[in-house]
Amino acid sequence: MRSHRRSRLLAPLMLAPLIAGCFASGGGDDSGDGGGGDGARLRVAFAFPPAENLSPYGADATLLSRLGVTEGLTALDANGSAAPALAESWRRDGDKVWEFTLRDATFQDGGDVTPAAVADSLTRATDAKPAPAALAGVTLSAKAQGERVVLITTAEPDPVLPLRLSSPSLAILSAKAYEKGNGRVDPVGHATGPFELTEVNGATSATLDRFDDYWGGRAQASGIDARFIADGTARANALRTGELDIAEAVPVAQAATLDEKTRRDTATTRTTSLLLNASSGTFEDAGLRAAARGAIDTSVFAEDVYEGYADPSAGIYGPAVTWAEGKRTAPVGRAEAEKPGGATVNLATYDNRPELPEVAQVVKQQLEKAGFKVKLTVREYSRLEGDALAGKFDAFVLARNTLLDTGDPVAVLAGDYTCDGGFNIAQLCDRDVDRAVAEAVGTADTAKRQDAAMAAEARILGTDAVVPLVHQRIITGVADSVQGVILDPYERTLVGTGTRR
Repeated sequence: MRSHRRSRLLAPLMLAPLIAGCFASGGGDDSGDGGGGDGARLRVAFAFPPAENLSPYGADATLLSRLGVTEGLTALDANGSAAPALAESWRRDGDKVWEFTLRDATFQDGGDVTPAAVADSLTRATDAKPAPAALAGVTLSAKAQGERVVLITTAEPDPVLPLRLSSPSLAILSAKAYEKGNGRVDPVGHATGPFELTEVNGATSATLDRFDDYWGGRAQASGIDARFIADGTARANALRTGELDIAEAVPVAQAATLDEKTRRDTATTRTTSLLLNASSGTFEDAGLRAAARGAIDTSVFAEDVYEGYADPSAGIYGPAVTWAEGKRTAPVGRAEAEKPGGATVNLATYDNRPELPEVAQVVKQQLEKAGFKVKLTVREYSRLEGDALAGKFDAFVLARNTLLDTGDPVAVLAGDYTCDGGFNIAQLCDRDVDRAVAEAVGTADTAKRQDAAMAAEARILGTDAVVPLVHQRIITGVADSVQGVILDPYERTLVGTGTRR
């Protein structure tokens, strides 16, 4: 144990509100220690089962953070700014070097969170293939300095590095998590959060126990029994019948069946969009992309499909990104629409979010009315993601949280719409877009960075590779007996130290 280790007794009082309390609902006190008692276990249902064996580098990273398993050096506060997590403070030393001072914390397997362990974990993330979305377009290196400090150096100036390090895909894990080799990462028992994974039953369920040595205080619930239920109606029914305490992503169609007290809707930064494959197939032709965009009437989605639990489309960034509307500019460089002439379109989406198949059906009808021939594929997300990223569909309906990966509005543009983007389902590779995104990435001043992000958005929308359809509100089902559920607009957290029943 490091000689500088301080007593943990003050940690819950001073630090937990910065993390667990950022998005806490009014029902709970997320201050940490549950008074020494053994609280009841929480029964929670998630819409998305593990898609990548719980690797922290892809879609499963958010699942791990929502379960309270993993943490990064930083977190996001309610305003979208970087807040302390495993790092208690940081400072910039020149353009490319940042110094992060660690707090006293312990891995769930008993080891200390040391600078060497943190540097090793971040280095492994930078070497992952494909790279985590939070590192799109960024090269960094990390090294230990003394007993408490980690130095992180970026190849180019990165003014939002503290935001970037809040990404669930850059969670810090112990050295034991990487012992299996071959690039595999095992988070079971090797993370730092208030709940420790003890058993994972494939894509069906997971068991978590309270981690009593958590730096932010002892969780009030003794553990979590998590179930992965892709069927949204089944999630809502299980909540109604008392089988669940918390059900995430309740379908709009099921919202009215829940008692008003158990139904929580949260404005999020999630946008549902139609992505058009710009590199192969029908929509390689910019004129046909323009025809598809012109065929879509986006006004029907918010009120008809989402029954008011959404806002009409405005762009890649929706109204939850409050600064965006006043800075938005018209799309740049759009092609003239061509006649579809019966061109075939292989359209796909997933049913983990039950509204998406209905959205896709409306898109299909509108495209067919314009003269396209459309085949619709609907699968569970984990059976669809690989094909989508490989460009095997002409079009894809995706619900994407634009601030999920880093909290930085530029990151989603780099990850989703540039030639080297790691989540580029649209297969977009456009020189002008890459240039605009690169300019935004290199801008440090907050207001100017926002301006650059909106200029890049205008370039991306001008390619017609993405057609924003609607901006979502997420409905969470919470049993009357449950307090302290964390309703997070960034969808990174759900349960914390103060969540209990």
